[in-house]
Amino acid sequence: MANPEITITADGSHTLFVAELNEPYHSVNGAVTESMHVFIENALLFRNKKDIVVFEVGFGTGLNCLLTALKAMENGLKIKYITIEKYPLDPEIIKKLNYPSFFKDDRSEIWEKIHESPWDRDVELNNNFKLYKINADILLTSFSKISQNFDVVYFDAFAPDVQPALWQPEIFSRLFEKCNKKAVLTTYSAKGSVRRTMISAGFKVEKLPGPPGKKEMLRGIIPD
Repeated sequence: MANPEITITADGSHTLFVAELNEPYHSVNGAVTESMHVFIENALLFRNKKDIVVFEVGFGTGLNCLLTALKAMENGLKIKYITIEKYPLDPEIIKKLNYPSFFKDDRSEIWEKIHESPWDRDVELNNNFKLYKINADILLTSFSKISQNFDVVYFDAFAPDVQPALWQPEIFSRLFEKCNKKAVLTTYSAKGSVRRTMISAGFKVEKLPGPPGKKEMLRGIIPD
């Protein structure tokens, strides 16, 4: 995949545009705003648990990881963050993204730790946050190498029309089986086909108001 182009979204935060897919990494209506709404507020904080395992489908720029690490420090959470990415970004692109300076207090230190952490190895970033980045294709990866079950899943793959293989029933069924009771999965997509796939996997699915520029999003919950 060719190097994507950095663009500025409506809230002033960066995203990347992939020309060959004709698709941005985040919403052009606000990258940080979207991530906070879909994944932090409606998944991480909604789960309301102090000791939590997060699994992210699509590490991408690392924005969701950064926001989660900041929330862990802010709220005194203990988070194990596991993420899988087939195509890690070039470090030179990462250095140009404005996420560390987007916040009131510069977050360069934690940002650099996230991206300097080696792949396929457990790393403790601080007392609140442990990171395990998996460089692999989720379609070909067994979850058996991951010892923990998930409390929260961020499903942040490229859109279903762009990468349909990542939204197939098998993926959601495998995630369901790897989740703890009361686990939460959120995604920015509200497509009917995605909702039906999540339901068929066993999730109790609800539509929620979406972030700016998007009417709805989906949240799936593992029943008791």
